[in-house]
Formats: sequence, structure tokens, C-alpha cells
Amino acid sequence: MNKLIVDEMTPVTLVGGGHLGLEDLNEALRHAPVLVAADGGAGAALEQGHVPEAVIGDFDSLPEAVQNRLPAENLFHLPEQDTTDFDKALRSIRAPVVLGAGFLGARVDHQLAAFHTLIQPGRSPCILIGATELVFHVTRRIALPMAAGDVVSLFPMQPVTGRSGGLVWPIEGLQMCPTSRIGTSNRAVGPVWIEADGPGLLGIVPRRYLAPLMQVIASPGPC
Repeated sequence: MNKLIVDEMTPVTLVGGGHLGLEDLNEALRHAPVLVAADGGAGAALEQGHVPEAVIGDFDSLPEAVQNRLPAENLFHLPEQDTTDFDKALRSIRAPVVLGAGFLGARVDHQLAAFHTLIQPGRSPCILIGATELVFHVTRRIALPMAAGDVVSLFPMQPVTGRSGGLVWPIEGLQMCPTSRIGTSNRAVGPVWIEADGPGLLGIVPRRYLAPLMQVIASPGPC
């Protein structure tokens, strides 16, 4: 069983050490004011004037000078090397939804590892915030008030089937798989809904839908 470090009834912002746009952290905190950092993300938070309530990771990307600026009781060192700092942090948080800033847009291998973590069982639902897009794991019916022409991408991390409404190319009846059929660059014709029959399907939608996406993901009910 994962040991919880952060247990909140409200949304949590998790900041990483990757690319962080000027407004990424501030936007996340407006929606999710509890701030947690994954390892080197603590430095990025401090640079923008925010002190994380918890810093979780193996600390290989957390300089001593940054550690010294943080309260000792806020530091949670998890030394194992089998998982990423994002995974260590996400599995240590219980919250209705976690907003991840600083995990997209830098190294491709880090982004792939983040996608891998999103679909792991036993993690709080998480939305990754990119420069123009949001990435999330489709674990329940997702309905968004999208506009005609909006890009909606669906990427299977493993074989998975599902259903959709409001897309130019519906996914019902398709066996999606990362080595064969994927669903990138689909488009909305109006409000969209998507659901998957099992784990492994990532959704990618425009960043301006953060608030309604948070609302549906954080709503009570089975995920």
C-alpha cells in the first residue's frame, strides 16, 4: 500500500522540475491551492515565490541550497530508483484531482514517463498542464462543452476500446492500440463525451478546458 504524505479534500497542485511556463503554476494554484513539489520542482516553486507544503522525491535534482530554504518537516525523501519523482509524488497524494505543472514540454523521455505514471492504478486522478494542452487518463465518462473544430486527441497506452460523442471520427467499435490504431488529431463538432472500457486511454484537449475538466474528474463517483 502506498504511504500517503498529502491527504486533501481539495485539489492539489504538483509542480515538477521540467518546463514551467510563466503562468502555469499560478493558473494551477488558482484552481488547486495546495502546493506539492516533485523533487526539483521545489526550486521552480521557490523562484516564483511559493513554498511547497511537501517536497517528495529521491532528491537527486534538489540542490542543497534549495533544501536549505525549505522547512525540514516539508521534505519527504523517497530514495528508491525504480520509479520517477512524478510517480513517487503522485502515489503519495490523495486528492480529488491533482494538477501537474512542469511535467510537459521539456525532455521527451520525461514526458513519456509521465504518461506511463498517469495510467498506473492507485494514483489520484491527475491532469498535466502543457503550454496549450491538457493530458489526462480517461477513467470515467468525460463530457466537455467543446466548440466545433477543437482538436481532441486520444492516445492508447495499451489496447483499449471505448465510445464517444461529438467527434468527427467516433471511436466506438475501434480496437485502439499504441502499435496499430491511435486517435490523435480528432476534432469536435460540438460538445464532446468520451468513455473507455478499461485503463490506458489518454485524452488530450485544449488548455482552456481546465476548469470543466477538473469539475468532471473530481466529481464523486467511481473512476
